Amino acid sequence: MRPAHALINLQSLRHNYRLARQLSGSRALAVIKANGYGHDAVECARALEDEADAFAVACIEEALVLREAGIRLPILLLEGWFEASELPLIAEHQLWVVVHHQAQLQDLLAARLRAPLHVWLKLDSGMHRVGFGPDDYAPAWRQLQGCSQVASLTRMTHFSRADEPETGRTEEQLEVFQRATEGLTGPRSLCNSAGVLAWPPAHGDWVRPGIMLYGATPFEFDQVNASQLRPVMNLESRIIAVRDLPVGEPIGYGSRFVTQRPTRMGVVAMGYADGYPRHAPDGTPVLVDGKRTQLAGRVSMDMLTVDLTDLPGSGLGSQVRLWGDGLNASEVASHAGTIAYQLFCNLNRVPRRFISSDSAT
Repeated sequence: MRPAHALINLQSLRHNYRLARQLSGSRALAVIKANGYGHDAVECARALEDEADAFAVACIEEALVLREAGIRLPILLLEGWFEASELPLIAEHQLWVVVHHQAQLQDLLAARLRAPLHVWLKLDSGMHRVGFGPDDYAPAWRQLQGCSQVASLTRMTHFSRADEPETGRTEEQLEVFQRATEGLTGPRSLCNSAGVLAWPPAHGDWVRPGIMLYGATPFEFDQVNASQLRPVMNLESRIIAVRDLPVGEPIGYGSRFVTQRPTRMGVVAMGYADGYPRHAPDGTPVLVDGKRTQLAGRVSMDMLTVDLTDLPGSGLGSQVRLWGDGLNASEVASHAGTIAYQLFCNLNRVPRRFISSDSAT
């Protein structure tokens, strides 16, 4: 079989969740939207079910996959619902919901459900995607507080630049949140992964770790707490061909890379159809047999090429790691001008293999 695969270490996932709990001292929603950031949401949920406080996904479709797999913990719908007709199904499956605009508020006030819902009311404190504005937040909160369809209310916002602590933007958003929610009761939830790792004053009652669960850092600099994360995914393949080329030979589509010395080139069974970024430049780091080398030439649909000249012990059949242990996905993403979130979420075609403790499936 084609050797490309993603090895998912569920013990590392548990380690990263525990770190979020330890750093914050708060309850933690494990964010497993987008199929667990490409890691397989069901397997991630099963690995965390005995210790997670709750899960979070984007929408009801993602939640129902988890419910059908037998996941019974609370699941928060981060985008709430899109049609009022979803509300009975949300109540049936005991899902939690984010309410972030006036139409959703009116849907819920008018609903007649089999059971009241746990509601997270979102404030737009400066991200300017979704959420009630500061002047509208308290009136919405009071309407929901008096609604028989609401079991509990959590105050919620989202930081836009928590991964850039020097900008002052997070302090501004914190101040907006405090003003807009003054006098309102109920738990608070403000922090994504960057907030968990770098903003202790904002931890509140619930944190929402996402990318940190999967072992990638949200920061573009070394950060002491992020250094404790463990990569969950090893994206791996093997060398399937070797070429010895003289000086001046072009490699791959578009002849982007031309050899500057006698070069030993390895071909890897991995390409953009698998989710490896096509726009990754020459010099993007790769591990071959655990040793660093680099991409040389444009990434193809099913293959890419790496320089083996300085790795005389490696060749046909050698193991290749595109990211994971020893090569954090955030570093690869930086070379490719993107973020680890996109690398994980774009992963396609390659089978996932799972390790928990000493067993693999």
